[in-house]
Amino acid sequence: MIDRLNAIETKYESLQQELMHEDTLKDINKTKEISKEMAELEDTVTCYRKYKKVLENIQDTKEITKDPELGEMAKEELKDLEKEQTELEKQLEIMLIPKDPNDGKNVIIEIRGAAGGDEANIFAGDLFRMYQKYAEKQGWKIEILDSTEGTSGGYSQIQFMVKGKNVYSKLKYESGSHRVQRVPVTESQGRIQTSTATVLVMPEAEDVNIEINPSDLRIDIFRSSGCGGQGVNTTDSAVRITHLPTNTVVTCQNERSQLQNKEQAMKVLRARLYEAELQRQEEELGTERRNKIGTGNRAEKIRTYNYPQNRVTDHRIGFTSNNLDRIMNGAIDEVIEALITEDQKRKMGVTEE
Repeated sequence: MIDRLNAIETKYESLQQELMHEDTLKDINKTKEISKEMAELEDTVTCYRKYKKVLENIQDTKEITKDPELGEMAKEELKDLEKEQTELEKQLEIMLIPKDPNDGKNVIIEIRGAAGGDEANIFAGDLFRMYQKYAEKQGWKIEILDSTEGTSGGYSQIQFMVKGKNVYSKLKYESGSHRVQRVPVTESQGRIQTSTATVLVMPEAEDVNIEINPSDLRIDIFRSSGCGGQGVNTTDSAVRITHLPTNTVVTCQNERSQLQNKEQAMKVLRARLYEAELQRQEEELGTERRNKIGTGNRAEKIRTYNYPQNRVTDHRIGFTSNNLDRIMNGAIDEVIEALITEDQKRKMGVTEE
């Protein structure tokens, strides 16, 4: 571990020197590239330097324990320093876990009402609001790309982008089937109904991630429907793009202009094709996919929201919270942190007995 940390610190210092070089300062793209690389290493380097300082303090304190007057005080301080050493070693082990290259990216999320008719669409709307409020707490921005409202509320489907720092690192575990158990507003007998909505989280794909040949696209223009602001239904501005080789179809109608809708639809198409490529690569790896928390498949039931018991259960890691009311109001940190912690354990080869 120490060898790897020394190499990271050396790399960081080398980048610092390169960043200050006159030729680098003249090149904006090079400056951005180096600054980004340094930012990725900075937390690890800071933690490692703190760790080395603690080790130095431990050695100095051990010498003081031999002093007849200060020995007892030094022994107490030594206990605190050794505890800090252990904590820092755990942090460094986690920091050395290979990072998902997509962790720092924005995401495109698609939520669909599934089993349960109108109640499923209402639940899809509840999930969208949950992510919306969570994004607000994180300082992220949400941009709706396309949506179809349910006849009784919520959405039969909604696509939106979440922009901010390290969005994918926290939301990547949300893909799958979400199940709700509650009495629907449409239920006159007060019976509990089980409904589902599916969530798909895709990292935003840059042009360099996925190449799309224009000749492989069929672009259809049609008149927007549903809500979308004054004038949205008066022009043929909605866009449907079909990627012919994969038969992937995306639509966008939330923007006022055809050009804007086309740009948004292309973002979704790139993300879909990139996600499909990631799935293909993971299937080839096999073992890594089996060790992941969930497959990312929308058919996989990942979580249950039980309203009568105010309970949320994530079935992949056996995590249960009795704060459903707070979670649906955007306080999903405890669930996400539990998933991140379990993911780190698995990557470090640690399993619960």
